[in-house]
Amino acid sequence: MPAVRLPSVLILGPTGAGKTPLGDFWQTWGLAGRRCFHFDFGAELRAAAASESRLEPADLEIVRRALRTGALLEDGQFPIALKILASFIRERGVGSNDILILNGLPRHAGQARDMEAYVEIKAVVRLRAARPVILARIRSNAAGDRAGRTDDDHEAVAVRWRLFEARTAPLEAFYGQQGVPLLIIEVAADTSPAAMAEGVRDGLEVVFSDRLR
Repeated sequence: MPAVRLPSVLILGPTGAGKTPLGDFWQTWGLAGRRCFHFDFGAELRAAAASESRLEPADLEIVRRALRTGALLEDGQFPIALKILASFIRERGVGSNDILILNGLPRHAGQARDMEAYVEIKAVVRLRAARPVILARIRSNAAGDRAGRTDDDHEAVAVRWRLFEARTAPLEAFYGQQGVPLLIIEVAADTSPAAMAEGVRDGLEVVFSDRLR
């Protein structure tokens, strides 16, 4: 991992809300005049699970089990997540003047505490949508990021929704207690990544303005 904490934006939202397309948008177009690197933890887990060489066999089985059941990696399994994140940062060449877009990690307070030594969360961007809107977005593949997903049946989505509400949504309060700005995007069935980014552009410009001087 880099010797300094990497400035980061954490995207929070339930499955199907549009986190991955928003992160990809910032990676393509940058943010506040700086390069962005989108760390999509779910995609990285799926890539690791499909490979026989990226993780040790015991870690690989934990990752595959988590993907099958929708379970979260708990505190004792954080070294697996850290290994995946460190590989991403090294392979992409993420530097201290870049912005790391975090999507799917941390997913609960234990992971958030473990990550404090490595990343500096400068803002939390919360994608809010009612469950019917989420289901409509998934059915229509509104943001174009669901092709090839095999875990989007109604039951699997319901499991991930409950996990998000119980374990991940409380990160709003966790970071709020640390004074981290919370920027909210109300997501509709047809909200595009560009519209999401525009909705919080001014707020994020303010957050990173001290690093632009």
